[in-house]
Amino acid sequence: MSRNHILLAAASCIAVFCIHHSFAQVAPAFEQVKVAGGIVSGMEDKQNGITVFKGIPFAAPPVGALRWKAPQPVLPWNGVKACTNFGPSPMQASPAPFSMWSEEFLIPKEPISEDCLYLNVWTGATSSKEKRPVLVWIYGGGFASGGSAVPIYDGAAMAKRGIVFVSINYRVGIFGFFAHPALTKESGKNASGNYGLMDQVAALQWVHDHIPAFGGDAANVTIAGQSAGSMSVNYLVASPLAKGLFKRAIAQSGASFTNANPPLKTAEQDGEKVMQALQANSIEEMRTIPAETLMKQGGGLRRPIIDGYVLPDAIVNIFKQHKANEVDLLTGWNQDEGLMFGPVKNAADFKNDMTSTYGANAKALLQYYPAGNDEGAAKAQLDLSRDVIFGVQNYTWANMQSLAGGKVFMYRFTRKVPGTGVYARYGAFHTGEVPYAYDNLRFVNRPWQSADHQLAKTMCGYWVNFIRTGNPNGKDLPVWNAYNTTGKNIVLLGEAVSSAPLPDAPALDLLWQELSAR
Repeated sequence: MSRNHILLAAASCIAVFCIHHSFAQVAPAFEQVKVAGGIVSGMEDKQNGITVFKGIPFAAPPVGALRWKAPQPVLPWNGVKACTNFGPSPMQASPAPFSMWSEEFLIPKEPISEDCLYLNVWTGATSSKEKRPVLVWIYGGGFASGGSAVPIYDGAAMAKRGIVFVSINYRVGIFGFFAHPALTKESGKNASGNYGLMDQVAALQWVHDHIPAFGGDAANVTIAGQSAGSMSVNYLVASPLAKGLFKRAIAQSGASFTNANPPLKTAEQDGEKVMQALQANSIEEMRTIPAETLMKQGGGLRRPIIDGYVLPDAIVNIFKQHKANEVDLLTGWNQDEGLMFGPVKNAADFKNDMTSTYGANAKALLQYYPAGNDEGAAKAQLDLSRDVIFGVQNYTWANMQSLAGGKVFMYRFTRKVPGTGVYARYGAFHTGEVPYAYDNLRFVNRPWQSADHQLAKTMCGYWVNFIRTGNPNGKDLPVWNAYNTTGKNIVLLGEAVSSAPLPDAPALDLLWQELSAR
């Protein structure tokens, strides 16, 4: 993820056997699978007893004449494609550690390319006849950065526990969310701009079509994501294009119930401004401009669009009208995510800002976000930022899901992630829960304690059970009560794990009342 985008604020390398062949019948180190485009081979992870496929193309490279087009069928290849390395991350600025995010939370510096539509599979299956539950991971990064090669997104721990883990790439920034009247006209769908979301749908369709060859159950797919990846999960649950491609959703710190996704006309106007600034006379000419030039001029184009096709309406309307895809939902957010939004103001300035922003509701909100002195105001601002950007979004989704009769489990991640130096001060920060949930602490250089390893074991157990059955509870795990709008029970994921009513539900209710009225 990149500093500029964090506020916006997851068809080749899989192994299909030749007909009637199982993983056990092929050389164990390099399994071969037939997928769209040809045959792919993976590599054996003997330590974990799994096979890994990296860099499987699921669509044609979206370059040249395919820039700003819906993902097209994968190009065929001859022979066996060795899928042993991640494909390039989508086009974006080269990452560097900043704030709370050390390099383990970022994509590799290279390769980065427009040719980015690849996915990865970790599987412990020994036969294509197995039907293991499937998880598809969607990365965050403000829809402007990110990629599936981030170390904390490794799928080995999940695969070792019986999950077929898939991580995917999708276009970001101007390459994923550029709309223009000419693109709308040529699309055949009277829409443009949501190419990144269409990439996600194409990857899910690929999983549906091919994951059985890797021992996965195409009828038992869960999608999961964090930050913009969690928002992507929200969009996919709302999109008619994704209907039938998954049955469960894990949304970690992100949804879009009060975020203003631009309507198509507004997005087209933004695209026209970028095109004028680049002095291009046509879409054909735009498709010849170097990617680096486009990034510099179109850095602000990174928001999914209400285009009438991928997203037929505002998210809140789709859910209110019960038009969203039916799923089981596991969702939540982190205690200290407000730390990414600074700097803080003194008490007097904060109170003035509250009055100008929230009007008649300011006094009531200050009861929940008190600013009796500058120190209190600092905490109040961070908590308010957390709740506006993340809390209200996931809380609203949980409420709408519950009221519609859906199954919901909600968490609050409270563990202060250990760190040294500058990393010691960020607490339960944005993205901090990811290496715990997917049992990937080993990829992060922090002074982990026994409590961290125990929490990772517990969280990964919850996540695996939910992926399997839609219920996180299981043997040797603390009870996680289902969420509903009456009890509002959640699980607190910290040094200790316990169930409790959501402590700040009244504040979130008031924020929803204020934000939804705008």
